[in-house]
Amino acid sequence: MFDFLQKPDLPDGFDYIMPVISVDKAWSLYEHLRDQLSWTQPQIKVYGKWHAIPRLQCYIADSGLNYQYSELNLMPEPWLAPLSAMRARLETQFGRSFNALLLNYYRNGFDTMGWHADDEPELGESPTIISVSLGAARKFSIKHRRTKEVWNVMLEHGSALIMSGTSQRDYVHCLPKQSKVADGRINLTFRCIAHPPSV
Repeated sequence: MFDFLQKPDLPDGFDYIMPVISVDKAWSLYEHLRDQLSWTQPQIKVYGKWHAIPRLQCYIADSGLNYQYSELNLMPEPWLAPLSAMRARLETQFGRSFNALLLNYYRNGFDTMGWHADDEPELGESPTIISVSLGAARKFSIKHRRTKEVWNVMLEHGSALIMSGTSQRDYVHCLPKQSKVADGRINLTFRCIAHPPSV
């Protein structure tokens, strides 16, 4: 069982906080987002072929802030009231501004996210990203680009992972498949788009 009181050993640029939202509020928000958001399953090009991403997705941001990755151009949905409230609280708590939110819904342990870095040009050179987890606990892996050393942390319901500094330059991260996980998880990644791409 994961020990909430023990801070996991993570590389520079990664900090884990548990909890960042109370258990009851986290479950209420999970159910609200699961049922109310306009979830999609877009396709991305991998080695010249198009594949549906292995998860559901929703992108929310201030007006006009589209976001691009893997040849996807995401147009923003408007902020829901509880997400605006969470954004304001996180901005106050961490002294950062966030104008965009990418949400991923992992329906069970077979939904995944492959190795990647959030290093798109519109996020700036050293972005700060706050990743809030709701629902089933999932393993999160971090790998140093040069040494290939790997760190693992269990992202628990109501927790937050803060990625900052050189985290996106020096490391990649993923959410691996866990076939024994039957329940869903929603991941909220608050970010700031500094230079929106042209449509």
